[in-house]
Amino acid sequence: MAPAKTGFFLPNGLADWPWVRKLNPYYLEVKAESETWITSFAAFDQHAQNSFNKCDFSLLACLAYANVDKDRARTGCDLMNFLFLFDELSDVEDEKGVRAQADAILDALNHPRAPRPTGESILGEVARQFWARAIQTMSTGSQRRFISEFVPHVDAMVQQAKDRSRSYQDRRTITSYISVRRGTIAAKLAFAILEADMNLPDSVKTHPLITNLETCCMDMLILSNDMYSYNIEQAKDDDGHNIVTVVMHEKNTDVQWALHWVGQYYRRITTQFLQDKKMLPSWGNDIDSQVERYVDGLGNWARGHDQWCFETERYFGKEGQEIQKERWIEMLPKRNRK
Repeated sequence: MAPAKTGFFLPNGLADWPWVRKLNPYYLEVKAESETWITSFAAFDQHAQNSFNKCDFSLLACLAYANVDKDRARTGCDLMNFLFLFDELSDVEDEKGVRAQADAILDALNHPRAPRPTGESILGEVARQFWARAIQTMSTGSQRRFISEFVPHVDAMVQQAKDRSRSYQDRRTITSYISVRRGTIAAKLAFAILEADMNLPDSVKTHPLITNLETCCMDMLILSNDMYSYNIEQAKDDDGHNIVTVVMHEKNTDVQWALHWVGQYYRRITTQFLQDKKMLPSWGNDIDSQVERYVDGLGNWARGHDQWCFETERYFGKEGQEIQKERWIEMLPKRNRK
């Protein structure tokens, strides 16, 4: 008799989510443009190029930014592809190397028309070209917030490199992990694209309920990403920066119970999001209509990201749609990292 297959069930935190799958009609057009742009830098080795081809980050962008025009859909695609490149290149660097990459990116974002110095990371020129194009489609407030949010993102990437260099020996608590992960996932950068054609005052954007809604959406992205990526990460012994592993260690439990805990946590967040949405105050018709579109964009981001995880080959290969339906995953065997 063949041995029983081991695996686990994935929670479905969005089973009752009001937002349904929707794809931006400019998907194929902006995908071609953005992928031609990012590959023109020849920054991927063959392994990274294969990973990039399987991921289809333009699909993520066009699911997440389903209702924006072509220019902003292109900006969303460029951002997703740029962040993937940063993630890939930072993964092979130590803390000092990632800090140098981060400094190049931040300087380029602040000086998008200045030529980059020779000898720096290619990420500087990628950031410069991305931002020079993006600012043509973004309001002043969204530009300012994008720049300000990139600082904690790169700081979190540097911290992750530091943790990685220690092989995640200093186990983080659930609370401290979520804090760092909110930076590495770059959600606030993605949210700035949502408001690219809006003029939301700072007093509105920093309102506690708006901030709570952003945090809820961000945490949903973190939890779903970590649940869906856990299997391939544990197979490579690269799951130290994953909520499932963190819960397993803190709660001293197995993977299925940890996933159950994460699933329950996820459902509490979705409930909080919907409650906070109902409690939003009025700022007048003009601002209210913008806030409504922004919050709708946050809700759609959660759905779009979750849907992309099953439509891309990044996490489940060609079995994504079946896994989305059945929620069962066979545990991958451990393998040596290359």
